[in-house]
Amino acid sequence: MAVGQCDFPQMQPIPGISLGTACAGIKQHIKDDLLVIAMDAQASCAAVFTQNAFCAAPVLVAKANLTHAPRWLLINSGNANAGTGAQGMQDALKTCTDLAEIVGGNANQVLPFSTGVIGQSLPVDKIKVALPTAINALSSVNWDKAARAIMTTDTFPKGVSKIIWLDGHAITINGISKGAGMIQPNMATMLAFIATDAKINANLLQKCLAGAVEQSFNRITVDGDTSTNDACVLMASGMSEAPEIQADSAQYQLFADAVMQVCKQLAEWIIRDGEGATKLMRIVVTEAFNSAEAVLVGKTIAHSPLVKTAFFASDPNWGRILAAVGRAGVESMILEEVQIDLDEVCIVSKGGRDSAYTEAAGQRVMNREEITVTVKLGRGNAVEEILTCDFSYDYVKINAEYRT
Repeated sequence: MAVGQCDFPQMQPIPGISLGTACAGIKQHIKDDLLVIAMDAQASCAAVFTQNAFCAAPVLVAKANLTHAPRWLLINSGNANAGTGAQGMQDALKTCTDLAEIVGGNANQVLPFSTGVIGQSLPVDKIKVALPTAINALSSVNWDKAARAIMTTDTFPKGVSKIIWLDGHAITINGISKGAGMIQPNMATMLAFIATDAKINANLLQKCLAGAVEQSFNRITVDGDTSTNDACVLMASGMSEAPEIQADSAQYQLFADAVMQVCKQLAEWIIRDGEGATKLMRIVVTEAFNSAEAVLVGKTIAHSPLVKTAFFASDPNWGRILAAVGRAGVESMILEEVQIDLDEVCIVSKGGRDSAYTEAAGQRVMNREEITVTVKLGRGNAVEEILTCDFSYDYVKINAEYRT
């Protein structure tokens, strides 16, 4: 059950980017579980990947192939091809070769991505059989089908489409993502694929993506678990009539801001679809000494099972939030300077419960579906926001039954 209204938007086609899906029957035979994304030859591509030491075989292959002017992305759901050793690497490389043979390209220009169960061999034969169907289905309008094909425990497809204007010319930015559990991207089981028709070189595109990811996907957490397969890709077909975007220009800043907005919305969709989620919480840390300190405090609160279960129960047990702030590891924190609010209700000030706080006021806020926790540390000017969700009975059920 998603938190709030999460309708898939009308996605504008992007010249030079096409998507095709098929059902390979990797884990189930009901829906499409294979996605191919094709880029025209002049396109540039950037990507960031998980920092999990046990990163999946497709992550290793995609990292290596990113330097070879990628033309195709190959994504499967239902199997992560992670924790599969040398055989997993062979399988990931084999799928790239199989795709390249069909389209008449080079295997090192294919970026593979997988999501699903860890520790099981990738069914490469099933993927090979389904590849022609996905390739024959390539179209610039298949964004909805693509978003659905990469889903695992997601309850809805996640997409964002945005148009900006540079020098009188329209530039379109589309993005899809998947993820609902094992979510605490530390990138540098969430995947995101973003495409635009802007003209921009690969190095500048990489800079743009890294900055956007840091302020979006790296600011969310469902359960504190960094997946073996996290990846985010930004493709630029270069087919817009707008002039090429240059570094340190006003056009670059407008473009980077738009990519950031797309990434932030995709990241929010992931939290709204957190496994078993019934509430969305924004943890806003202000007056921190620096950004790192603000993120540390925000994620300590967001990762606390005690905090997350209290929100699920709509229990204004504010002591759990106080305890999380206290154990975050902030050096020389002056307790009397700390203030904690639940939406408009102050719960902590001057080192303890706020004198005006009442249980009824706290309960009124906790009954809401979306809640903002604001922590003022009184130590500086840094501000950061972390998005998270609650822990419900369904979170345990979904993950206990994930392989059944």
